[in-house]
Order: sequence, then structure tokens, then C-alpha cells
Amino acid sequence: MDPVKIGVIGGSGLYEMDGLENVEEVFPDTPFGKPSDALTVATVDGVRLAFLPRHGRGHRWLPTEVPSRANIAALKGIGVEKILSFSAVGSLQEQYAPRHFVVPTQVIDRTRHRPDTFFGDGLVGHVAFADPFANALSKIMYDAMDGMDLTRHHGGTLVCMEGPLFSTRGESELYRSWGADIINMSALPEAKLAREAGMEYALVCMVTDYDCWHPDHDDVDIQMVIETLTTNAVAAKNLLRRALPAVAAAPRDQAIAEASKFAVITAEDKRPPEVVARLRGIIDGL
Repeated sequence: MDPVKIGVIGGSGLYEMDGLENVEEVFPDTPFGKPSDALTVATVDGVRLAFLPRHGRGHRWLPTEVPSRANIAALKGIGVEKILSFSAVGSLQEQYAPRHFVVPTQVIDRTRHRPDTFFGDGLVGHVAFADPFANALSKIMYDAMDGMDLTRHHGGTLVCMEGPLFSTRGESELYRSWGADIINMSALPEAKLAREAGMEYALVCMVTDYDCWHPDHDDVDIQMVIETLTTNAVAAKNLLRRALPAVAAAPRDQAIAEASKFAVITAEDKRPPEVVARLRGIIDGL
């Protein structure tokens, strides 16, 4: 199979777009096990891309259970350089209303139980993560919303929480006091792993609710989320199709592509050969 340079992570609805051509399913295995589900590789308006349902077809994986290392390794293994990630989020600020779209620029990690690095087991590496999302790729996604019948926001800080329960009121108010804008359970460790693997990662967030802090809105429940997600899914498909030509044409961000080039600090003669072998092809420069 020829390399596929664009990966899309999101719900199953994204790969059910009209007009997909040359569709094939790929069942990769990785040093970190199997990904969430098969990759659907297809051509959309002349652009080849790979779709990966984050929670598996039929939504089978809890946020904590999503095999993110396998997901990122699988995409890297077929040649993906840019990842477009779609996720539902709750709003922590008045201006981000349900059905709005947000392209955040920062993230706060409140996860606790997820493997969130490819390094370890005798191989130590440190990668810069000051700007967790690929700025140029994120701007392309934001610009592609121009002219769409939706309200969009560029910038802001996302809190990624563990789940699967939604926030307590105390947590929601704490995150608001930090100046955070939106909240989800999906952005991490995806963004961290993508950075270690030298892959650009942009996140498009679709607001479904006001979490539980807003006095004039009902507390978040799953029925509310699903209802809004159904509406947003159509817009997400349209956005993806509009953005693809610019995403495909944009040059790679070399700072991200080479993020791990000098990351490994373990002395070369102390690096466990089996760990190096496991990461070769995922972490560039090994």
C-alpha cells in the first residue's frame, strides 16, 4: 500500500462520508498491540487518508481504555504525517455554546491512568510540548470553516480529564478559575504521542453542553451529548471535505517532524536493544 499521509481520528460517522473512493480496510498490528479498530483507507476528492474510530466501531472503548499508543503507531506505520482529530467537548465559558466549533491551542492534562509516552523501559526521551497542537494545521482547520453555517472559535485551553464520569461542580468551577475554556476526555495522550512520533496533530472540538457549572442550563447527560453530536457530525464531515485540499498541500512543520530527533538522552550503549527495535519506525532518529 502506498503511504497515506493524512489520518483522521474521530467517531464512526466520519468514515461514512458520501463519495469515498478506493476504500480498503487495514488491520495493522503494532508493538503496542492492535489499534481501536481497523483503519479505513479511502480517497476523498483526490486525497488519500486513513480514518480511525477512536472508541472502535459501536463505541466499545472507555476513554481510559483507548489504545492510544497502538493508534498513533498504526497511523505512523502507514505513513501518516498529519492527524486531524475530532472530539466532543463540554464548555467551561459562556461564549462557547453547544453546537459551536472550537480549535484549541493549549491543553491541561488531568488524566491519571493512561500510558502517555512511547519512551520508558530503559530508554529515556524528553520532547518539547509547549504548543501541544500543530499551529499551522489548526489554522487550516479553522479557516476551512469560513462560510459554513456554524459559530467557530480559534484558540483557548482544553482540559482533558480522565472520565468516564463527567465533572463534579467543584471540578468544573476549578477549571473555570484556571481560565480553561472547554473540557473532554480524548485529546490526551493522543496529542503527546503524536508529537513524540513527529506527527502534526490538530484538534477540532464540537461543543455539546455546558458541563455542570452553568446555572441556566441542565447538567450534562449522555442524551444531551448524543443529540448535539448528531447535529455536529454533519458539519464535521463538511469541514473535513473543505479542509482536505489545504491540509494535503501544506508543507510539513519541520519542528514537529523532528521533535524527537535529539530527544533520547540514554547513553547509546545503555539503550535496551529490544526497546530500540520496538520504537524504530515510531520515534525518528533511533
